[in-house]
Amino acid sequence: MESGLERKRGRRKLIMAVILAVVVVVVIAIILAVVLSRRDDDFKREFMGRCQKFKGANCQTIWDAFQQAYVNKDPCEVPTEAYDPVIAAAPMESACNRLMFWSKTKDVVHEFTGKKDCFRTVEDSLLGSVLDDLVWCGKKGSNETFTTGCPGWNECVKSPVRSFWNRISAAFGDSACGNVTVMLNGSLETPFHNESIFASVEVKRFTSSKVKALNVVLVTQENFVTNCTNASLQNLKMGLDEGIGYGCSEVPDSQLEACASDPEKPCGACW
Repeated sequence: MESGLERKRGRRKLIMAVILAVVVVVVIAIILAVVLSRRDDDFKREFMGRCQKFKGANCQTIWDAFQQAYVNKDPCEVPTEAYDPVIAAAPMESACNRLMFWSKTKDVVHEFTGKKDCFRTVEDSLLGSVLDDLVWCGKKGSNETFTTGCPGWNECVKSPVRSFWNRISAAFGDSACGNVTVMLNGSLETPFHNESIFASVEVKRFTSSKVKALNVVLVTQENFVTNCTNASLQNLKMGLDEGIGYGCSEVPDSQLEACASDPEKPCGACW
């Protein structure tokens, strides 16, 4: 039979095991809290660092307005209008004749505009520059900003990232004036795709009272499949507000690269 001493030792071991388990759980919880807090701090630090490159920007006010759009919310229930306050805090500057839109040509466009300082993309705006290539979301019951476990672009139409880019793209489209340029991908059968942000959001904001003409630069490669007679481009032309002019140029990407690297050539001479 088990002696009283052995029973006491057994109970003591059980108690110690329970205490150890509780300590482990507490430590893990603390570590997770620190990690999540660090991620939150890292995101804000990145946001503020990028923002502060823009002289005169009230970055704390912009951050506060930005966070209000998604914190403590279901990450699939953040509508575009949730970002209205942050758009108001960092309004889009108008740049007549200098706005460059794009669809499926981001790398080509930014390579070109990075060398030729005569066009501005949405990613060159304050908010576009601050949030380019970043991922963020909130969660119900939390005031934290999360950078992992967030819904992807196609997982839900009201994700924080997708709604933001739709909202800022609308503001960018609203700011268009004078001659406007868009770079589209000549390697696609449908360069002007109805579901793209350019088609579904930006071009719909162009009005003849502000926009004089739209110039399409169709970026082609060696085995391109599309030219300026493409049906989708004809739909783009026909869908423009009456009074907005339209032009289209087929331009090899090698020509764009060479022209961008030539400081003597003006942007208009590249196509």
